[in-house]
Amino acid sequence: MADESIRLLIIDDSPFMRRAISSFFDDISDIKVIGTAKDGQDGIRQIRELKPDIATMDIEMPVMDGLTALKIIMEKFPLPVIMLSSLSEEGAKETLEALGLGAADYIPKNLSNVSLNILKVKDDLISKIRAITAKKYPFKPIEHGYIRMAATEQTVSFLYSRTIEKGCNRKMDIVAIGASTGGPKAIQDVIPKIPENFPAPIILVQHMPKAFTGPFAERLSSLSHIRVMEACGGEIIKPGNAYLAPGDKHISIVKANDGGFAVSLSAEPENLINRPSISVMMESVAKCFPGKALGVILTGMGSDGFLGMKKIKESGGRTIAQDEATSVVYGMPKAVADAGIADLVLPIYKIGDEIIKETVCINHKFKLQTYR
Repeated sequence: MADESIRLLIIDDSPFMRRAISSFFDDISDIKVIGTAKDGQDGIRQIRELKPDIATMDIEMPVMDGLTALKIIMEKFPLPVIMLSSLSEEGAKETLEALGLGAADYIPKNLSNVSLNILKVKDDLISKIRAITAKKYPFKPIEHGYIRMAATEQTVSFLYSRTIEKGCNRKMDIVAIGASTGGPKAIQDVIPKIPENFPAPIILVQHMPKAFTGPFAERLSSLSHIRVMEACGGEIIKPGNAYLAPGDKHISIVKANDGGFAVSLSAEPENLINRPSISVMMESVAKCFPGKALGVILTGMGSDGFLGMKKIKESGGRTIAQDEATSVVYGMPKAVADAGIADLVLPIYKIGDEIIKETVCINHKFKLQTYR
């Protein structure tokens, strides 16, 4: 009988890290470490020769660093790669660049106390390897070019109105987007398509550490036509702005004294697995914007967002789930789709356009995005 274990390659310049990560799988029957590599160049050679199902890779390495190696791997030997990242601002920026290049996900590590921290990442790494390899991962280019997909510069004009014009369907007043594993790349495929005259605020939750959310918001803002910011609490939400939950706080929308709506941040409830929680955010959006909220659930493990999407649907809003083919992990979207909560199940490259259709009255003479 053929060995159906997941074949893992570990790429790290630290002998300690190679041994430590390898030891995670000593008693794991379904994951087999088939090799370890000391730098990016060695990793590429072993990928070519051993053909692993998935690899872990450090970013900072001699001879050839992780980002340089990742570019070559994605071009010549595409497979899922999980990056090991330091919990620092520079580490966050490098990790986000790696995700933009096609890395499947990342595992944060605290280099200042690695001997203790290494034990904490074991369960997370094992669960991510299993989830990511559970289906054929869409690294090879598909129609519209999923991994390398990028919108061209905006060459179209958008017309919108806060009232329903002739020929326009009911429009949403706020967009709530949640994502987890694979989410940074998915969100990066959606938000840059939104035009600067977008008539609704966007609330974002991405499961990631606090050190990462600020750099992620900055990266998104630099790539986008709208302003993306890490929420700090108390902001009055405005159209054409996106508010990203910080990595250690739940984000909610509440009524403001002036009749508008504001961002609220809190550590409560403390008993949830994820903080920030997608569902906490979406439930507040459904309460403040009944029948006028658009919920979007993207790739990720688990079922966070299910209850929030359900509340948006029950309030009369609209719901979109990412499809299985373009999800790194079809967990959160699957929970929503299987329950019949999603109005639409779409590939990631269509979700940005659909968000525009749901919120913007577009003159029929104009086209939406085109792709390279």
